[in-house]
Amino acid sequence: MKILVCISKTPDTTSKISFTDNNSKFNSDKVQFIINPYDEWYALVRAIEMKEQAGATVTIMNVGSADCDAIIRKALAIGGDDAVRIDAEPDDAFFVADQVAQFSKSEQYDIIMLGKETIDYNGSQVGGMIAGLLDIPFVSLASKMDIAGNIASLERDISGGRELLTVQTPFVISASKGMAEARIPNMRGIMAARTKPIKVLPPFPSEKLTSVKKYDLPKEKAGPRMINADQPEELVALLHNEAKVI
Repeated sequence: MKILVCISKTPDTTSKISFTDNNSKFNSDKVQFIINPYDEWYALVRAIEMKEQAGATVTIMNVGSADCDAIIRKALAIGGDDAVRIDAEPDDAFFVADQVAQFSKSEQYDIIMLGKETIDYNGSQVGGMIAGLLDIPFVSLASKMDIAGNIASLERDISGGRELLTVQTPFVISASKGMAEARIPNMRGIMAARTKPIKVLPPFPSEKLTSVKKYDLPKEKAGPRMINADQPEELVALLHNEAKVI
């Protein structure tokens, strides 16, 4: 079984975010970047588990510039076999999905996996687009997956319960909480990752359908307001008139 795991580079959640050029560009200066946690903790680790259980091969894929090589090496240290990087800026969801799809057409992967969304844009667009471009099934927000032959049994959380599905390979899946548990690369994996190949390819012909006009930071959260315990009517008035929750 051949598995392709798509990973993205995202800012660490502790990074201080700012913008430049009249708020039209993200300021990456002094920002610590990591593998998108949903890609790493759920999609990648579940793929590695399948490799250990059934002998699957796991290829890491990233659309990005050379500064993404560090996160690719980490993914290889966790257990990926090899990696491919499309040398282009991932600033449009369709463009990224099209790069993955065009590369995948000749490789015949059984499963293409990625996290449910990235923690920077939270778009949840790429997985569905990849499946659409390849004309194969897409299962989003999956929290569990078991494979028997070429049939996958999946679960995902829905309002009020769980949904159980079966799908035949090939397919695309976006993974959410419950799919796997995070792993930390060990020294053996880190050393092995140094010699694992990263194939760098020029971008395939494609188009970008969106562009950023402007970023806005959210308003700063106001501090707590203290209400005297002897004045409950003031609290009720605030909840009614300002918070508008009653």
